[in-house]
Amino acid sequence: MMLNEFEEFKAYMTFPDYTIKSKRDTGYLGRFTYKMIKEFRGFNRILTIIARGYMWKTDVPDVDRAYRALCAWCSLPDSVKPDRRKAGQDRTCFSDLHDEFPELVNEDGEGWYFTHVHNVAAAVLDNAGNNTNSMASNALTIVKKFNKGWCNKVMQAQTSLYTKTTKGAWIIRFEDVVAEAKEIGPLKNNDIDLPAETVQKLKDALFDKKQKNVFQDLAKFYLANKPYDSEWVILPVENFNAYYGTTSFDRKWLPDFPESILVREEYSGACRFKMIL
Repeated sequence: MMLNEFEEFKAYMTFPDYTIKSKRDTGYLGRFTYKMIKEFRGFNRILTIIARGYMWKTDVPDVDRAYRALCAWCSLPDSVKPDRRKAGQDRTCFSDLHDEFPELVNEDGEGWYFTHVHNVAAAVLDNAGNNTNSMASNALTIVKKFNKGWCNKVMQAQTSLYTKTTKGAWIIRFEDVVAEAKEIGPLKNNDIDLPAETVQKLKDALFDKKQKNVFQDLAKFYLANKPYDSEWVILPVENFNAYYGTTSFDRKWLPDFPESILVREEYSGACRFKMIL
């Protein structure tokens, strides 16, 4: 569940069952969607969860260990070359971290995510009987474009905090992720019981709506993540889509929430929301 960060952390380093049982089955994707894989969306939350899991093994945050874990998880084999190398961004293969993080990168430098994405493509292309044209198209796109795109993203993630370019201010960097992980603190299980009055308010507002469990999950997420000094909470839309195994959360369920209960704002590809509970 999106509220249990321990389970989410485990999902980002445990390979799912790649057996495709039917054309509606999305379990082989794990906590990802094709949109996330092809467009590299939702990774701020993913990398922050991973960093927090490796940083907070004791009461003292191990920032360097968290940074190395991110490198290992994102690693590509040395056969995949970046378009061009820059100072401080000249590595995308972290096979030397295998001894420390055998669960995140193998001896050939194939990181967990690299392996997972290629397993997804193979699962689709090797099971023609249970895939759709859309699935096959997505898998072929992965085969053709993923390595180069991910390699460039891993290079960008090593951009210095002190870069003076505007472009550098809009990318995900390992240093930013580690800083956020340190500020947020250890992983938590934020699954809470909603106050009775909140449950009733949701029922009154959503009496003729489907997916009431989704709306309650969203209310729990809001209350668990609401900062003390703001009414706004960042909504990781792509990660919610991946958790439910469908884009319905983004396209159907979220817009179905009445504005008397939920207010959304989107800017620069990010989404924040507040709930009147």
